[in-house]
Amino acid sequence: MTLALPAGFRWPNGFVWGAATAAAQVEGAAHEDGKRDSIWDAFARVPGNVAHGDTPERAVDHYHRMPEDVALMTRLGLDSYRFSVSWARVKPDDGEFNRDGLDFYSRLVDELLAAGILPWLTLYHWDLPQTVEETGGWANRDTAQRFLDYALGVHQVLGDRVNDWTTFNEPFCSSFIGYAGGEHAPGRQEPRAALGALHHQHLAHGLVVEALRGAGAARLGITLNLTNALPYDASSAEDLDAARRVDALWNRAFLEPILLGAYPTDFVSDVAEYDFESLIHDGDLATISQPIDFLGVNHYHDDQVSGRALPPNQPPSITPVTKPLKSPFVGSEFVTFPSRGLPRTAMGWEVNPDGLRILLERLTLEYPNLPTLYVTENGSSYDDPEPSDGHVADPQRVSYLETHIQAVAEAIAAGVDVRGYFAWSLMDNFEWAWGFEKRFGIVHVNYDTLERTVKDSGLTFAAIIAASRSVELAPKAAP
Repeated sequence: MTLALPAGFRWPNGFVWGAATAAAQVEGAAHEDGKRDSIWDAFARVPGNVAHGDTPERAVDHYHRMPEDVALMTRLGLDSYRFSVSWARVKPDDGEFNRDGLDFYSRLVDELLAAGILPWLTLYHWDLPQTVEETGGWANRDTAQRFLDYALGVHQVLGDRVNDWTTFNEPFCSSFIGYAGGEHAPGRQEPRAALGALHHQHLAHGLVVEALRGAGAARLGITLNLTNALPYDASSAEDLDAARRVDALWNRAFLEPILLGAYPTDFVSDVAEYDFESLIHDGDLATISQPIDFLGVNHYHDDQVSGRALPPNQPPSITPVTKPLKSPFVGSEFVTFPSRGLPRTAMGWEVNPDGLRILLERLTLEYPNLPTLYVTENGSSYDDPEPSDGHVADPQRVSYLETHIQAVAEAIAAGVDVRGYFAWSLMDNFEWAWGFEKRFGIVHVNYDTLERTVKDSGLTFAAIIAASRSVELAPKAAP
C-alpha cells in the first residue's frame, strides 16, 4: 500500500520517525554488573503472574547486543530511538549510583549519536527497584523524592548528550494496573494505594521537570496512554456515564493535573470513598503542572463501553486489563466492553485507525495550552510465522502500521501539531504479564538463538520513512 496522504501533504520539517522499547522488556542482564531486582524481576518469579513462567532475566539480551541493535535501527532509517533507563540498574536498591549501569546507557547514547540517531530517553517505564517497593513503592510519598534523586543522577551523566527527557511512560498502568488491578508489578490490589501511586507519580514528574529544567535539560515531557471512551448506546444514561467514568480514569486524571493544574472534579467525586483529596498537599498541583515541551501519546485501540452487562453471547470488543475498571474507581456498576465487530489484534484489541486521528484532534480542541505532540507508541501484536529465508511475512501488522500512520497524517492536515511517530516495538520482547507470548516487534527475535530478522512491517516502515524524506527534499514547483 502507498499511503493515501491528503492532497499537497508534507510531513512537518524535522518530523521524527522512531521506534521504542523499555529496559525491562529488552535488556536482560537482570542481575549483571551491579543491577538488582526491579519489581518486575520479583513479580515474574511468583508462579502464575506471567504467562508460561517467563521472566525478564535474559529478555532479548539488548544489554549485550546493543551495537547490533543500533545497526538495525540504522538499517531501518530511524531518526530516533526511544528507550528507558532502568532505575534498578543505575541506582540498585536505591542506594549508591552504579557506575557500570550508567556506563551502559552512556555507551548506548554514544552509539546512537555516532549513527545519527536521536536518543529519546524515558526515566520510568515501570521497573521500580524492589527495595523501594518494600518501603511502600509509589503509594509512599517519599518515592517521589527518591525518583528525583535518581533522575538528577542520570541527567548528570547523560545530560550533555541527551536532549529529549520523558519522565514517565503510561502512569495509568504503573499506578492503577500495578496497584489496584494487580495484573502488573507489584501485583497489589489496593485501591487507596493505586490512588497514592497516581498522585505521587504526578508529583515526581513535576519535581523532575522543575529540577532538570534548572539543570539545563533541553526538552522535557511525559508519555500517557490515552483512549477514546465511546458509549455503546449514546441514548443510554448508563452507557454515557460509563464512558465518562472511563474517560476520567484513563485520560483526564492524567491530562488535567499536568496541563490544567487540577484533577477533574468528577474523578475526585468517583474516588471520594478513598479520601483521595487528603493525598494532595498544598503546592502539589503547582509542581505537577510545570510547563512541558512535549506530550507523548501512546494509543493502540479505542474503548467502546457500557454500564450494563453484556448481552448474552456478546463477545467483548477488547480483552484489556479490566480489574481497575471493575473497581469503585468507575462507580458502583462495572464497565463492559461490547464488540463493534471490528478486526482485532492477537491481544484482542480492536483495529480502528481513525480512532488515533480522533484522539489527536480531540486533544488539540480540548486543551488550548497543549504542547507539541508525539505519537510515542503505536503498534500491534499478531501471531507471526517464523522467518523463512530471512523473511517474516506479517501483512496484518503492515496494514496496521500504514493505516495508523495515515491517520497521523490526516490529523496533521487538520491542524494538529504532531512532530513524530514511534512504532512499538523495535523488536519482539518480554511483553510484561504476557511474557514472550505476544509479539509487537517490527523486528522478529528468535527467543532461542536471539537472532534478529527484520519483518515485512519493518521494511514497510523503512520505506515510509525514506519516502517522507524524499518528499521533504523535493523542490517546490514553480509558481
